[in-house]
Amino acid sequence: MDQETKYEKILVRYYSKVLEEEIVETLWTETIDKEKGLYKIDNIPFYGPCFSSDDIVFAEYDNDEECLTFRKVIEFSGNSTIQVIIMNDEIDRDNIRNIFKNLNCESEALNEKYFVLEIPFKINYKSVFDKLTEFQENELIAFAEPVLSEKHRDETR
Repeated sequence: MDQETKYEKILVRYYSKVLEEEIVETLWTETIDKEKGLYKIDNIPFYGPCFSSDDIVFAEYDNDEECLTFRKVIEFSGNSTIQVIIMNDEIDRDNIRNIFKNLNCESEALNEKYFVLEIPFKINYKSVFDKLTEFQENELIAFAEPVLSEKHRDETR
């Protein structure tokens, strides 16, 4: 008998260098081992906590927050998270997102000007980085690399 995958939301509280303020974000997770408090991040964090999608984290119920709350990363997936801001009002955010989707990078949009990219571990980051840099040099976007895996960092050196 197949066991149904269980998803839970966890709360993450952290200081965002992008917004220069404390952020509270809720993220979907796949339950790995509820008794041990192990959860796999199932979506892309928007503002840059210390982890990316598919990382395994420890979370526990917090009485003050009244919900499951992130405590620490247990295992990194090797995925990276890139933040993108559209700088040119004539550029369609979804067109830019589709360019990166064709490079095998999923994204989640917060609004018309801001989205985050997931760079899977298996992807060579060099081609993605080159496209990001090209768009930035043409003043179409600005981007930041709040969570860049060692593998992806090495691919741009």
